[in-house]
Amino acid sequence: MLNETLSEALNEQMNFEFYSAHVYLAAAGYCSAESWDGYANFFMVQAEEERFHAMKIYKYLNDRGKRVKLAGFEAPNNEYSSILEAFEHAYAHEIVVTKRIYDLSDLAMNDREHATIQFLKWFIDEQVEEEAMFDSIIQKLKRIDKDSNAFFMLDAEFAKRSFTPLANA
Repeated sequence: MLNETLSEALNEQMNFEFYSAHVYLAAAGYCSAESWDGYANFFMVQAEEERFHAMKIYKYLNDRGKRVKLAGFEAPNNEYSSILEAFEHAYAHEIVVTKRIYDLSDLAMNDREHATIQFLKWFIDEQVEEEAMFDSIIQKLKRIDKDSNAFFMLDAEFAKRSFTPLANA
């Protein structure tokens, strides 16, 4: 049975995932204002993924007979000095998300809550991918100059990015 401590922690993470969507929408807003539509699209797609993550937790709480509790959150950062800074901020945010997922996993393991341990495994795997993706993009952005063709090509590549959740996710 899912105890109240774990249920509350899952609710907090669900709300943090919704907050994460706002973090990425704010970054998209910066990119759009700078006329980098591909980078803006990257962050808008990332926001969709975060809402999907939040809704996975929402559904899990409901499936376990627990009450979903939505909460407000502080405004995300809306100002960046560069595309690189926006991605560095996003990467730092994902590191925080990973720590939060690990803490949730530790709670579930301490409670021997096997269903939740299995549920959180998907999020752990997802965080490995998220951190690797942001790190890779940051390394690319550091190698290219804003005025180079590579910067424009990356913008064009990100314009094609979309989000389609897997059926088994």
